[in-house]
Amino acid sequence: MEHLEKIIDDKIQGKALVTENKKDNTKKLFIESYGCQMNMNDSEIVAAILDKEGYNTTQILEEADLVLVNTCSIREKAETTVRKRLQKYNRVKQESNKNMKVGVLGCMAERLKEKFLEEEKIVDLVVGPDAYKDLPNLLEEVHEGRDAVNVILSKDETYGDISPVRLNTNGVTAFVSITRGCDNMCTFCVVPFTRGRERSRDPKSILEEIQSMVDKNYKEITLLGQNVDSYLWFGGGLKKDFKKATEMQKATAIGFAELLNMCAENFPKTRFRFSTSNPQDMHLDVIHVMAKHKNICKYLHLPVQSGSNAMLKAMNRQHTREEYMELVDNIFKIVPEMSLSQDMIVGFCGETEQDHKDTLELMEYVKYDFGFMFSYSERPGTLAGNKMEDDVPFEVKKRRLQEIIDLQQEHALYRTQQHLGKTEEFLIEGTSKKNPNEWKGRNTQNTVAVFAKGDYKLGDFVMVKVEDCTSATLKGTVIGYSDNN
Repeated sequence: MEHLEKIIDDKIQGKALVTENKKDNTKKLFIESYGCQMNMNDSEIVAAILDKEGYNTTQILEEADLVLVNTCSIREKAETTVRKRLQKYNRVKQESNKNMKVGVLGCMAERLKEKFLEEEKIVDLVVGPDAYKDLPNLLEEVHEGRDAVNVILSKDETYGDISPVRLNTNGVTAFVSITRGCDNMCTFCVVPFTRGRERSRDPKSILEEIQSMVDKNYKEITLLGQNVDSYLWFGGGLKKDFKKATEMQKATAIGFAELLNMCAENFPKTRFRFSTSNPQDMHLDVIHVMAKHKNICKYLHLPVQSGSNAMLKAMNRQHTREEYMELVDNIFKIVPEMSLSQDMIVGFCGETEQDHKDTLELMEYVKYDFGFMFSYSERPGTLAGNKMEDDVPFEVKKRRLQEIIDLQQEHALYRTQQHLGKTEEFLIEGTSKKNPNEWKGRNTQNTVAVFAKGDYKLGDFVMVKVEDCTSATLKGTVIGYSDNN
């Protein structure tokens, strides 16, 4: 259970992000990122934009000229955490750095807009996810003594022309964004309102960014989007504009399966992952591409949110319990070694004990390797927040969440035990948190293993014989390099 709770906390954990300093840059930027991997990638885009404005990043809050917090609105806890950080910034500003400027970026900025300036007096600028290129102009406004806000959502901004500055990188793994926004209007979710409509990035710019990472010896790339399976490039524009596209544009359009295949074929020594998928948009041609290429990891994050058809309908999820189970069956038929993880919301509006039981039964059917589980918290501006009653008592939510966590813990242990006695390939990503003499790495199924360092180094692909496990971690002995080095 501790492992699963940690996963939940890590999803909104803030990090002070740093990169190498440039001698000519004289100003200092302190940037923290909360929430999903997309936010982390956005912070890297922001750092790249401000690098050209003379900013180096720092981990020392007290010395920063500019403090930016990249925010998440997916849960109330995430927003509460950000407000506490703003209080911390205010104390530092009052006590040791009165010239420090503070900005709020991301989804929370988009949701609250100018209201942020009224509620949090320390905030000097508010910038939404599609307005980061305007940061230089907004900073000019701030330095001239005016509050600065840009939260206009774009129909075409993908930041495909910006090479992100890699922050807090291990030099081994990196994120590459391929889509932005979401058209799936789930009733509980703020993302369509804070990140706008779906639009896809030019595949040429995606491959160029991957090439730059390969040239720097990165070994694994994760393709990112709110809904990667909706990726569709036909020359630009929103997905809904595809209906107006010319016959030539439609004939040459590239979907996610084609993009994934291009990545795997162009970079055969690079491992690829992707996140996040939506069951209603997941097509089996993607799974066949995964089966075709060894360098596409056999791991899917496939959020279901609930095992109850009544709850799925209330959430406006465009799939049923039965359709989801059929998809899972087909995935395992095509790729038997596939690892699956879930997102699950407990205590959504109107959830009954039978609905909860349906969720537990679905979990028993799939036996997920990993899980991200949350109690429902009402988000202002969503359909559920506006029109549905948050009527499941807190204590009931708490009990149901614990039951789901406990069951996921059982399944996680069951899945890790399937690796015992096997020899598998792992990519070394860093030092074990518990033992400085051990490396940690992940296999194709996204399962973490720890093993003695020996003569191996960061970024090596090694073959590990798995000898022991917990529900979260495999333990084993390196028997040599893999063929992928």
